[in-house]
Amino acid sequence: MIGPVMIGPSSSHTAGACRIGLVGQQLLGAPVSKATIGLHASFAKTGRGHGTHLALVAGLLGYAPDDARLPRAFEEAQAAGLSYTFEDIDLGDVHPNSALLRLEGGGQQVSVLASSTGGGVIEVSKVDGFKVSFSGSSPTLLTRYADAQGIIARVATLIAADHINIATLTCAREKRGGDAMLCIELDNALSGAALNFLSVWSEMKWVRVVQPIMDTGTIIDTGTINASFE
Repeated sequence: MIGPVMIGPSSSHTAGACRIGLVGQQLLGAPVSKATIGLHASFAKTGRGHGTHLALVAGLLGYAPDDARLPRAFEEAQAAGLSYTFEDIDLGDVHPNSALLRLEGGGQQVSVLASSTGGGVIEVSKVDGFKVSFSGSSPTLLTRYADAQGIIARVATLIAADHINIATLTCAREKRGGDAMLCIELDNALSGAALNFLSVWSEMKWVRVVQPIMDTGTIIDTGTINASFE
């Protein structure tokens, strides 16, 4: 594997950690004002020497792994009003380079469990306790909604009508009729019109779009939205 363009020293502990932060920032759907970051196994034991702490905070600020501001992430966070704490945590049977992010900002909250699997590649495995599976290599749609018959089919029909192909799809729910989460990796980004239409469905509690974070130095604004509903 050819490693990512990055501020070093480590593709897994620095670039991958930064991308975990970037995903967390997008899933919150607002600027991060408070972050509690749990570091597991190798991240906890060797992270400081590899820039993991700096990289995670840089990602939460929206910085890519090759951003020259990454080594100054703590100072940049202070200037941006982002408070953060780190703690060592045992996440059980997960990859040793894993972190649990608990984020707040803009009246929103989200928790994200993700792993850096090598070469700057990441895998997100839980969002708000729901099992998901995506890498940030393609546009990813996540929706939290009230479990009801036909929701998955309706979302898939909407995506097809927007002429977009589904790459992967995972769904999890708390219980029958409780909250559920749908995670869909797409070949291309949904249109703003499709996202607006999805967001006003009565069952939807929030809709998030994670833009690709792999193989690019910036996150591209394609006119999609993040929406949250009470």
